[in-house]
Amino acid sequence: MKYKDESRLARVVPPLSALMVIAGQLVATAACAQGIDAAKNYPSKPIRIVVPFTPGGSNDILGRFVGQKLTERLGQQTVIDNRAGGDGITGTDYVARATPDGYTLLVVSTTFAMNPAIRAVPFDPLKSFTAISLIGSGPNLLATMPALNANSVKDLIVMAKSKPGQLRYAGTGGFNQFGGELFKLITGTDMLHVSYKGSAPAILDVLSGNVEVIFNALMPLLPHVRSGRLKALGVGGARRAAVLPEVPTIAEAGAPGYDGSVWWGILGPSKMPNALVMRLNSEIGSILRDPEAAKRLAAEAAEPIIVSPDAFRTLIANDIAKWAKVAKTAGIKAE
Repeated sequence: MKYKDESRLARVVPPLSALMVIAGQLVATAACAQGIDAAKNYPSKPIRIVVPFTPGGSNDILGRFVGQKLTERLGQQTVIDNRAGGDGITGTDYVARATPDGYTLLVVSTTFAMNPAIRAVPFDPLKSFTAISLIGSGPNLLATMPALNANSVKDLIVMAKSKPGQLRYAGTGGFNQFGGELFKLITGTDMLHVSYKGSAPAILDVLSGNVEVIFNALMPLLPHVRSGRLKALGVGGARRAAVLPEVPTIAEAGAPGYDGSVWWGILGPSKMPNALVMRLNSEIGSILRDPEAAKRLAAEAAEPIIVSPDAFRTLIANDIAKWAKVAKTAGIKAE
């Protein structure tokens, strides 16, 4: 049967595609309303913050600090759940599979962006999570044994190029090895990576003169720099460190573009309601503005950083690409 006025019919009965758009808008509006209600009533029970490493490390220390402050601000207990294993993968995967209701959160660091470059992970580091808030960032440190005849980053580059493969640097895998390989990539040098199971034996070998160079988190090296047993050549962050203001950044001292910073942040499972994400981002931002946060982060030679969830997600995406390139070029494998 033919209708004489099909345009009139179209006005009365919208096409299916239009109905689908309207339905989608209604669903989105309902979901948004539910998200806003969830944020208003949040939290109504204890919050679990998963730390995917053993107690005592920087992730654990900063996770407990944020958790304690969230408890004070939100009036609900925050429980720290240490789920170590697989260099952070076990606990991270647990959160990836959790309900996205804001009651299961995850403390991550730069290792989160490095892991996919060197091993298979059971989640998508971007699609499986919701970025909530950065906590802060701190640099690594490039140091040498005092007897090495290199008093600057430029001196070290010249020496390494004149002796390809002969200079050795101590690393402990992960962040420290990536920092050393990034330096080699940017400067076009060839140094041999000597692997250790932890910072303590790595530092000891440099102090003993068995290895010439070390890339490591700043704080474990600081006492030895101040005593003169190690020579600090450069700080691996975007700015000089407040605890070593006389030491230039590696970038300004001869390796432009170098950034070996470690960061810490909070993620949730994928598809958390935006209103809930913004609520948590605001609460954590208020925590980080407190002078106590700067004091706590200073113990890691770091500083608080307050950014939007979108900016945090962009940082993660950029770091994943950056460290994947370093791993591929250097042939870094999981140990």
